Amino acid sequence: MIGGGRVYWGKKLDKEMEDAAVVDGGGSNGVVVIFVWSSINENQLMNFVDLYSSLGWNSLVCRADFLTAFYPEMALSLAFHLLSELVEELKSRPCPVIFLAFSGAPKACMYKVLQVIMDDCEAQIHPDDSQLVRTCLSGHVYDSGPLDFTSDLNVKFALHPTIRRMSGPSRLVSWVAKGISSGLDGLYLTRFESQRSEYWQALYSSVEIGAPYLILCSENDELAPLQVISSFTHQLQELGGEVKVVKWKNSPHAGHYAHNPIQYRAVISNFLEKAMSVHLHKIRQLGERAHTHDEISELICDLQKVAVNSNQSLRRVATGPCDHFFLPSSAPYQSNSNNNNSDPSSSQEEQRERSSFRPLQPTSINAHSVLGQFLFDSCVPKNIEGWDIRFAGCLNGQPYATSSSRKNSNLGFKKRFFRSRL
Repeated sequence: MIGGGRVYWGKKLDKEMEDAAVVDGGGSNGVVVIFVWSSINENQLMNFVDLYSSLGWNSLVCRADFLTAFYPEMALSLAFHLLSELVEELKSRPCPVIFLAFSGAPKACMYKVLQVIMDDCEAQIHPDDSQLVRTCLSGHVYDSGPLDFTSDLNVKFALHPTIRRMSGPSRLVSWVAKGISSGLDGLYLTRFESQRSEYWQALYSSVEIGAPYLILCSENDELAPLQVISSFTHQLQELGGEVKVVKWKNSPHAGHYAHNPIQYRAVISNFLEKAMSVHLHKIRQLGERAHTHDEISELICDLQKVAVNSNQSLRRVATGPCDHFFLPSSAPYQSNSNNNNSDPSSSQEEQRERSSFRPLQPTSINAHSVLGQFLFDSCVPKNIEGWDIRFAGCLNGQPYATSSSRKNSNLGFKKRFFRSRL
C-alpha cells in the first residue's frame, strides 16, 4: 500500500511452477496489467483476474484511489511503483504485456505510466527499462473508457460508492454529495482543467508503441458516452493506430462482462492471440534492427581505421626520417658550395645517394578500399584532351612519362634542325 493506491499481483504462477510449465510446453502467455479505479469493486475485479488466468495470463493489479485521478503527483508515484514491479518481472522473463484500463483508471494512473515509458515526463526510469516495457507492450484494452474528465464529471461521481453506503438521513447524504461536488468544482477550476490536454496527449502518444487497441463500450453508458469513445477511436486511427471497437446496447458501465460473458470472453481471447503475434513481430523487428546496426557499426569502425591509417601515413611522410619528400631550402646549395673544396669522389657518391632516393609506397591504404578509390578518382585525371600519357623509359632508375603534345613538339624541332642543315 502506497500513497495514491496499491499494486499487487492478482494471480501469478510461481517461478518454479512457471519454469516447469515452460519445459512442458505450457506456462503463462504474458502479463495483463489491470488498471482499476473506484468504479470497480473487489468482486468485479476478481472476475476479470479469473478470466485472464483461465486464458493463461498473469495479472498485475494497479488499484488507484478515487482522488488519485485529480492529483498527478499521486498518480506518478503509483506509476513508478507499478513499473518497478513490471520491469522486475520482464527482466526475469520477457513476455507480452497488455494494458487493461477500466472507467477512469487511465487518468488515475495509466497515462502517467505511458508518459514515463515514452520519455515524456521529467521523472524517468532507466532508458533500457523503458525500452523493455515498450517492446513487450503488445496491446491496449479500454473497458468503459477512457473518460473525458471535464468539469461536469464531478457531479456524476459525487455520490461515491462509500458515500452511498453511509447510514443516516437522505438529507445528510445529499449534503455530503453537494459538498464533494462543490469541492471538485474548485479543484477543476484551479488545476485539473489545465491537465486535461496532457492526459489525452499521453493516450494518443501510445500509438508510437505499435500495439493494437480494443475498446469495449455501451450505447447506454452515461459515464463513458459513445460520442467520447467515437472521437477517441477516430483520433487513434488518424494517428495510425489499429483499433477494434466492440459495442453493446444495454450493458451498464463496467458491466459488459457480467451481462455478455460468452461474447466478452471470445473477444478477449482473440485479442490476446493477436497481442502474442504482435509481440513476436516486434521481437523479430528488434533483432533485424540490431543486426543492421551491428553491420553499420562494423563498417564505420573499418572506415575509421582506414582514416586513422591514412592520417598516420601522411603524418609519416612529413616527419619520418626515412621518407623522401623535402621542402625546398638552401641546404643543398650550401652543401654543394662546401663540397667544392672537398673530395670530388665523395660529392659524387653523395649525389648518387640523393638520386637513388625513392618515395615510399603507401602500404597502409588499400587501392581497392573506399578511401583508396576516392583518392584515385580525386587525384588521377581521367581524360585530358590532347594528351597521350605513356611511360617512355627510366631516368635515374625511375620511370617517366611522355605525352603526344611533347612528341609533336619534338617533331617540329627535328624539322627545323633538318632545314638548317640544308
